[in-house]
Amino acid sequence: MTTRRALLLAAPALTLAGPALAAWPDRPVRIVVSFTAGGTTDIIARLVGNLLSERWGQPVVIENRAGAGGNIGTEYVARSAPDGYTLLVASVGPLAVNQSLYRTMPYDTRRDLAPVSLLASVPNILVVAPDSPARSVAELVALAKQRPGGLSYGSTGVGTSSHLASAMMDGMAGVQTTHVPYRGAVALNDLLTRRIDFMFATIPSVIEQIRAGKLRALAVSTLARSRSSPEVPTMAELGFEGFDASSWFGILGPAGTPREVVERVSADAAAAVRRPDIERQMIEQGADPVGSTPEEFGAFLDKEIARWATVVRLSGASVN
Repeated sequence: MTTRRALLLAAPALTLAGPALAAWPDRPVRIVVSFTAGGTTDIIARLVGNLLSERWGQPVVIENRAGAGGNIGTEYVARSAPDGYTLLVASVGPLAVNQSLYRTMPYDTRRDLAPVSLLASVPNILVVAPDSPARSVAELVALAKQRPGGLSYGSTGVGTSSHLASAMMDGMAGVQTTHVPYRGAVALNDLLTRRIDFMFATIPSVIEQIRAGKLRALAVSTLARSRSSPEVPTMAELGFEGFDASSWFGILGPAGTPREVVERVSADAAAAVRRPDIERQMIEQGADPVGSTPEEFGAFLDKEIARWATVVRLSGASVN
């Protein structure tokens, strides 16, 4: 077969694939956020969505569908038409933790969703009020040992990374503290007024209070120090070997989304978070930009689902 004939035979296939991708998107794209407006998931979704809109020449509309620990919005996308016009930005909770936390789940992350790109890793940071007697993790643990069950910590909900990070610290330190779950970021108000004693919170949600001296940072929950707060030690550095309870955020579509669309969104989203000015902005706000291929994100999800299943089992947390 001559080279010319091979090219002619291949042309129809190229013609079919090319225009389909070139035509997408030809109308607004919706990104569903599985949490309320103003939170870290929402902030990252809007930042990335604005850049994708610039690249695609189409509006990217952010739609908040909160509830059930992120399950409502995530299920909505999992049940949406896999045409590339409904995407999801969600976090470790609905994508990994909830798979073992909830007794009954309305979706399966790996079966019902198509990984697109891991957008950012966001460490949880252990914070106390500035007048707290605990000026270090060691002092916080010592206080907890003196008063079994007497110290309380807040979280953004049962089974969230902020809850499980504290449960991990309790288990590894051999102490007992009292969990007080809140809806979303309301816990910070009670921490600032000393109604609770400490909290693991995502860095973007508390970085301004830390910088203003309204909160004291003791440690971060990742294995490596945060690029936004490099002066804060990791829990692992402070003797909690292997301590890793970070949050992260990714973009996905419904299972069955055309491969060409998945690859295009992945490449554009990764380019967005790696753009120097955006990378700098995200780091300043407390997020460590990542950007990945669909395959890398899929492998990451497999590991995270398995890892958090172990943490949930050891913590005893469960939601009906």
